[in-house]
Amino acid sequence: MTPASHAVLAGAPEAELLPGRDLFEVARYLIPLEASLVQGCLVASGIPAVLADAHLMQTDLLLAPALGGVRILVPHAHLQEAQAVLEAFQRGEFALGEDADVGE
Repeated sequence: MTPASHAVLAGAPEAELLPGRDLFEVARYLIPLEASLVQGCLVASGIPAVLADAHLMQTDLLLAPALGGVRILVPHAHLQEAQAVLEAFQRGEFALGEDADVGE
């Protein structure tokens, strides 16, 4: 596995412009739930993030590696902010403590 493909599977690909759109891929995950969690962190930080291919991955997780996983897309204007949020997520800054009130 090349370092670039490992980075893609680890959720940190190079930003890539989608043709005809002002959306950039900032992350890719093989597990749809993890992609949804990261998208939620981006949205909560004020970044309009969308998921691509999430439903396709959920139909058959065994095909996820072959299909490339779930992509997280953000507009160009929010690209730097999104990278900062992704780095914060990787550091665990969005983790809830054991004493967190989750509204039970």
